[in-house]
Amino acid sequence: GRKMNVERIFDELGHFNRYQACLYFAVVFQAIACGIHYLASVFLVDTPNFVCSPPGNITDILYGNLTASSLEDILPALQIGDWWELSRCRCALRTSPRDFAYDFDGNKTVKACDGNFVFDHTEIQQSIVTEWDLVCEKEWLAKLCQPTFMLGVLIGALVFGDIADRVGRVRILMITSLGQFVFGVAVAFSGNYYFFVFLRFLLAMVSSGYLVVVFVYVTEFTGIRVRTWTSMHVHAAFAVGIMVVALTGYLVRVWWIYQIILSLCTSPFLLFCWKFPETPFYLMAKGRCKDAQTLLDAIARFNGLECRLRADELLEPEKRENGRALLEQGADELPAQTDKKLSILDLFGSWRMAGRTCTVWAIWFIGSFGYYVFSLGSVNLGGNQYINLFLAGAVELPSYLVGCYAMDRIGRKNTCAPALLLAGVACMLIIVVPSDIEALVVVLSMTGKFAIAIAFGLIYLYTCELYPTIIRSLAVGSGSMMCRVGSVVAPFCVYLADVWTFLPQLIVGILAFIIGVLTLLLPETLGKPLTTTLGEAEALGSKKKDGLEMNQCESKA
Repeated sequence: GRKMNVERIFDELGHFNRYQACLYFAVVFQAIACGIHYLASVFLVDTPNFVCSPPGNITDILYGNLTASSLEDILPALQIGDWWELSRCRCALRTSPRDFAYDFDGNKTVKACDGNFVFDHTEIQQSIVTEWDLVCEKEWLAKLCQPTFMLGVLIGALVFGDIADRVGRVRILMITSLGQFVFGVAVAFSGNYYFFVFLRFLLAMVSSGYLVVVFVYVTEFTGIRVRTWTSMHVHAAFAVGIMVVALTGYLVRVWWIYQIILSLCTSPFLLFCWKFPETPFYLMAKGRCKDAQTLLDAIARFNGLECRLRADELLEPEKRENGRALLEQGADELPAQTDKKLSILDLFGSWRMAGRTCTVWAIWFIGSFGYYVFSLGSVNLGGNQYINLFLAGAVELPSYLVGCYAMDRIGRKNTCAPALLLAGVACMLIIVVPSDIEALVVVLSMTGKFAIAIAFGLIYLYTCELYPTIIRSLAVGSGSMMCRVGSVVAPFCVYLADVWTFLPQLIVGILAFIIGVLTLLLPETLGKPLTTTLGEAEALGSKKKDGLEMNQCESKA
């Protein structure tokens, strides 16, 4: 029989043996940098307390009450004898004051600020906001920093994902990790705001390029038995990156030093990444048998096994032109190459598939949207912003363990739907909590993040199983587009906290709850073989075909 052959490599050489483990932890180490750069802006654009600076030299200062340290309670006097009242974006001149008193009920002349501000440097010594005065009418520039970054993420994923199929995975891993290092350090020396945003846009492109390709790389290097775990735990490295940001932000309060330190975190990776091998799947797909043979021998030697595999035996009778088809083919045999070119419309082939696709896209969207609203918004929750961000990263690590365990035990749907419903409920509860109990707000927010992370980590695999081979990569690709749309929208949602502190959480809560209910309508795919045709995929979960299986499952449960 023409069994799917390349998978045999792992049966011979181990699904996750010594060689793969070393390689895996090395590439995942660099994935920490992606988490770092995605969230670095939280402290880069931190706006401290500030007031408008009065025109002239200050001779005398009157405090409203001695305990207050807020800048707005200060009343300065100038040499010429003017008294100014300061507020954030304008200052008011008291007209003809009789005496120097704090309270004043006479006339005032209000004037807009002329671009000089006094910042409170107790918390943040220097951020890009204090450096380039991104406040008042320039405040929107500071807010544009994260959305432009996320746009770079979207474009980078498209560009690098495509190139990696042409020139190989390893070259892209090398180029993007070098890019992360170079652009990361360059951002610190950007000198003006527009150049800063441009460099961060490039940084976003290479970071997301690395993240996309590293998923493919670890999937192609590890056997089918450990694939769930290996792909899930790339996310865990991302979470470690978030924790690194919180720690560095706490220790270093000058933005450009902070940026340099963050960029240097994973620089050791550059010393050994040029030694990485190309994946066996890619070599076979390109028909480079000799290289593949050398690689297989090397893996076998390193794993202390004898290599009995011949690379040319693994090739299909007709060479598949696409390595991805091999990679995602778990079924027993390869279908004949279809002549019909499939497009995104095939995801909406029937009412049933259309409903499925909309739900899957919604899960991708809320996964990413909720993820970034919780991560970026954790600094607005009250309490210590550094601890909050650290927790937002830390709470993710157990969520992947729970998710991995649950999806293999109780099923994909039965893990995803409750997770989304839990996130929804946690967010709704935030609103009814009395605002003086900060700890409870943080706990509920972290519960939401925990639940969303479970759904987000699981959807990748669930999508693969819901669609047939012929449109599988299209389904995953379009899903991850939705997820990037979510990440572009998320920063804008976080800024709604200015309207009402918990508005972002409310929005996520309502969406997560609705989508969680929709998820209950999807078919369960645990223990089902991967489908190859649209018909088979459509039949998933229909009562006729697997009524028996359903009953068996229920009796087991």
